[in-house]
Amino acid sequence: MGPKTDRRQQHGEESRQRILDAAVEIAAERGYEGTSMSLVRQRSGMPNSSIYWHFRDKDDLFAAVIERSYHLWRERLLDAGSRRRADASRLERFQDLAAAIAESLLDRPEFLSLGLMLTLERRPVEAKARALFVNIRTEVCTFARAEFEDILADLPADRRIALADRLASFTIASADGFFIAYQLNPDTYDLVTAFATLGTAIDALLTRWLAEP
Repeated sequence: MGPKTDRRQQHGEESRQRILDAAVEIAAERGYEGTSMSLVRQRSGMPNSSIYWHFRDKDDLFAAVIERSYHLWRERLLDAGSRRRADASRLERFQDLAAAIAESLLDRPEFLSLGLMLTLERRPVEAKARALFVNIRTEVCTFARAEFEDILADLPADRRIALADRLASFTIASADGFFIAYQLNPDTYDLVTAFATLGTAIDALLTRWLAEP
């Protein structure tokens, strides 16, 4: 592979990122319905030939936006998690996890905002982007369950798995609600404080569940 091929590939990737960046900006301003390939062309400064070389249609473009945003969000979340205190108590670990989720959503929220939008609207023409988001949700649930199983490592396997599943479902549903509340009032809604409260609530909820026969 020669220098010309390397430069061509680099230029192609740079063009692709410009198009994705433009789509994210427009979607944040206008929503999915208000985002068009024409506006993406204008915002990115890329010709139609370049846009349609990378993306077949709007559904394909938004699927790529969601996928890129999700991977960046996951990296952000794992990075925050890597700073977790080794000697932390169970409550502190719940609070650290909740804080990491809040921090990552403030930094890389596009996959969640666009994915929820497509899921709620249920239009058939965005099948690829919506299906990708559904798969991402499944992966997030698996990740959350694994995190809770690790925190509950001292419990018998069957109890640990059952409780981790309940905690993961509750946490993800709560996170969705917090995120929507933040999107409605980003200037006044304190997402970090909301997730800090969630960390405490998860610990209290688990204490109650552990007391059940």
